[in-house]
Amino acid sequence: MRKRVLITGGAGFLGSHLCDRFINEDYHVIAMDNLITGDLRNIEHLFKLPNFEFYHHDVSKFIHVPGELDYILHFASPASPIDYLKIPIQTLKVGSLGIHNCLGLARVKGARVLIASTSEVYGDPLVHPQNEDYWGNVNPVGPRGVYDEAKRFQEAMTMAYHTYHGVETRIVRIFNTYGPRMRLNDGRALPAFIGQALRGEDLTVFGDGSQTRSFCYVDDLVEGIYRLLLSDYAYPVNIGNPVEITIKQFAEEIIKLTGTSQKVIYRPLPKDDPKQRKPDITRAQEILGWEPRVERSEGLKVTYEYFKSLPESELFKDPHGREFN
Repeated sequence: MRKRVLITGGAGFLGSHLCDRFINEDYHVIAMDNLITGDLRNIEHLFKLPNFEFYHHDVSKFIHVPGELDYILHFASPASPIDYLKIPIQTLKVGSLGIHNCLGLARVKGARVLIASTSEVYGDPLVHPQNEDYWGNVNPVGPRGVYDEAKRFQEAMTMAYHTYHGVETRIVRIFNTYGPRMRLNDGRALPAFIGQALRGEDLTVFGDGSQTRSFCYVDDLVEGIYRLLLSDYAYPVNIGNPVEITIKQFAEEIIKLTGTSQKVIYRPLPKDDPKQRKPDITRAQEILGWEPRVERSEGLKVTYEYFKSLPESELFKDPHGREFN
């Protein structure tokens, strides 16, 4: 019989790619999403498959999944500043009530849980590059605190279930990731820059552009997550690309990629925006035998072609236009 995996946030950017991977590995996949930020178009190609199910459900509420479960991947959470600043309470709930429900389900089913944490647990880091032993520099009452602290609490709850209930747990700390199925206007640097280029707008850089990020292509990220799930390591592992670039340089790369004549314009840096982001992936290399393989130039070309293929209505969609309850 096929092993069964539940992927929360399964209609989102990362969740949908994970659904594809586990389908390709011949698992029975159950995707769960309340569609606040997810999109059924990301997984509609899977609906016809007998080993795929979709549950329209909010993981912050009690979760019931009939039958056996081997694995649970908790990827349900807003991930872009535009989203978590608009729906802060839901962001906190999915990182607290949501993980509690997933861990409770795992305990009942005897399943292994992998949770999607983030480099945001490091806050605006005072250590560079960031390794898993660094505790972070986070402002809990700042605008980003709803996301940062939700993820930090999620890690603590996961380790508590591992320590006191013996639940098999895995924690992945995800650094900036990109690829097809990102939402064009979700506020993050790559889709924001490409969207502006496609609309003929100048590219907006916040601050002086000297802040750095490290961009990992989604296929590399999914490979790292898959290896971590099947490993025997219970503590956090950074998965990301350690090749660092300034936001100003990145904007210039996008201008060159898209062949536009726009210029870079500057706006004030948002409060608590991290100045540096670069993962130390030594642990992933040693434990998982993993490191990214896709060059940024290659991944950007694929991502740009995806965005160009979107209907014009997506290009001009107001990121604040959707109503949230």
